Amino acid sequence: MLLGLWVAVLAFAGPFAGKLGDVQRDRAVDYLPANADSTQVAKIQEKLPGGETTELVLVYHRDGGLSAADRNTAADQVAAVERELKLVATPTGVASKDGSTLMYPVASTSPGTDEEKRDAFVNDVRDVVKAPEGPDGTDGLSVKVGGSGALATDASEVYTSLDGPLLYTTVGVVAVLLILIYRSPLLWLVPLAVAGVANYLSMGVAYGLNQAFDTPISGQSSGIMTILVFGAGTDYALLIVARYREELRRVERPYDAMRTALRGCGPAVLASSGTVAAGLFCLLAADLNSSRGMGPLGALGVLCALVAMLTLLPALLVLFGRRVFWPLVPAFGSEPKKRKSLFQSMGSSAGRRPLTVLASGAILLGALALGAFALPGNLKQEDSFTSKPDSIAAMETLAAAYPERGTQPISVIAPTDGADRALADARGVPGVDSAERGRSSGRWTEIAVVAKAAPQTAAETATIERLRDKLDPRGAYVGGPSAEQIDLKDTNRRDMWVVVPIVLAAVLLILVALLRSLIAPLLLLLAVVAVWGASLGIAGLVFGPVFGFEGTDPGLGLLSFCFLVALGVDYGIFLMHRMREECLAGAETGPAALTALRTTGGVIASAGLVLAATFAVLTNMPLVQLVELGFVIAVGVLLDTFLVRTYLVTSASLALGRKVWWPGPLSKERRPPREPEPSEPELVRAP
Repeated sequence: MLLGLWVAVLAFAGPFAGKLGDVQRDRAVDYLPANADSTQVAKIQEKLPGGETTELVLVYHRDGGLSAADRNTAADQVAAVERELKLVATPTGVASKDGSTLMYPVASTSPGTDEEKRDAFVNDVRDVVKAPEGPDGTDGLSVKVGGSGALATDASEVYTSLDGPLLYTTVGVVAVLLILIYRSPLLWLVPLAVAGVANYLSMGVAYGLNQAFDTPISGQSSGIMTILVFGAGTDYALLIVARYREELRRVERPYDAMRTALRGCGPAVLASSGTVAAGLFCLLAADLNSSRGMGPLGALGVLCALVAMLTLLPALLVLFGRRVFWPLVPAFGSEPKKRKSLFQSMGSSAGRRPLTVLASGAILLGALALGAFALPGNLKQEDSFTSKPDSIAAMETLAAAYPERGTQPISVIAPTDGADRALADARGVPGVDSAERGRSSGRWTEIAVVAKAAPQTAAETATIERLRDKLDPRGAYVGGPSAEQIDLKDTNRRDMWVVVPIVLAAVLLILVALLRSLIAPLLLLLAVVAVWGASLGIAGLVFGPVFGFEGTDPGLGLLSFCFLVALGVDYGIFLMHRMREECLAGAETGPAALTALRTTGGVIASAGLVLAATFAVLTNMPLVQLVELGFVIAVGVLLDTFLVRTYLVTSASLALGRKVWWPGPLSKERRPPREPEPSEPELVRAP
């Protein structure tokens, strides 16, 4: 019956899952802060005549200087662009001082707000503007198309291309790890297939939410959802399968063994998924659109994985019976081989000197966290790709050829009735090279401002801030690519102060409800926060020197915190819940901690490896922000799995003893049962 229900669900969700890519949006406004000036500019530009402007820069360059033939080629191609495509104004060429470069700013409103039309316009321009080949002396001429529109198109193409490779690579990595973990030709297929079903279901539900509530879906958020479905879902499967295998040795019928297994590990799985979902839902409090949109989609993926692993996975395992474990079949009444495991050895070493182990681990994590001060500065647009697309090459050429002036406009949107005063004020701001009035509607007028400084430099940032200070009383907004980067930095700083406390409070409440304690949840939270700091520290040591990254994504701190806290607490839940079970059965806290580590250590290690590997898939993607996020989370999960859970949490539990369960009933000293007092012998009257 349960399998039939899943067939019906997939049949219903199937048509919607295939449409998820159709509603995926990767516009600038989908990644910007909701209330920032630059976001308001982007929204208003969409409503101006012709819609949002697509701005390009055509770059002609030759080492040693452009020839007359080069300039004629440039003029002919620009004329063809103006003749064949709808432009805002006639392009005017600007030559560099050394004569090696000639740039033509080009703007069009024909694409409107449709990304496909924008990309089509950019590609049409690239079809016309390209280096000619032949014996006419133009060999060696470099022709590139840059600007914010070309950058957006290249980024959109990258996000669109992520879906297939990301999914296939994730499935392949999980499959290899499951084969190594289970050492069975059959068993690994079951959790992997169930995870695939959960991913398919999450895609269908995500599309439905988009249609019903206009939930934003971007390439980044949909990719993270896939990672979470396979990573978290496989973690839950590992815990359920391990407990099921354990019960099959005690219970004869697979159905009864599965019931017992779910009764034992079900609360831990529910609490685990609850912490991840709660932590991700907290991102709704973020002002950054990309972070706020990722929260519900990531939580949806985790919940779909939970439902599949608690219903479909047990049904399939019971259906296949014990033979699914072949060749290591857990026979009824059998005992597992008695051998000293790695985690038993680790527990023994932690048990001998728990305070020493705890202090050493804390010092190590603190030292690693210091590396966070070495993280490179904010990531610039031209540094956001691991490879070098055409638009990035164009921007690098412009930066080298025009160090003394801006090469991309700053967009100002002013009320139409005060546009003339705003234009005069903008021209008088120090650092402004020129300002021209652009399109106008009944309420708003666009002003294009060019700074004297190069894009995304400290000097241009100062110019933008002066523009905002000067024009704010006029009711004007200042936006554009450089202003967007400033707003991203400021908003991420604000979101850290708002979202982080909410995440900690939500996860703490779930842990308190599960463990019936206050000390144990605080211990787990402190551990995952330490892991987060150490992970960022390791990133600071390798991002620049090893990976060659020129900057750090402004959202890395918040996103990595939410993921590492929510996902890291998972393993603490697995360990602490088993420890609590042992204590409820009568064991003291010390032996219970060692037993929990011995019985769950292998599962936690396997789950950690799978989760780290799935996020490590992101490090193979062509976007720096995805590589950075995947690296930090993968390193954090490994630290959490093999250092914090095995040594530090176990050592802290041994050192605290019963106090770890304070103020719950398990923290109370147990009194031995009182022996009944001997009763007085009853006197019997003699006959």
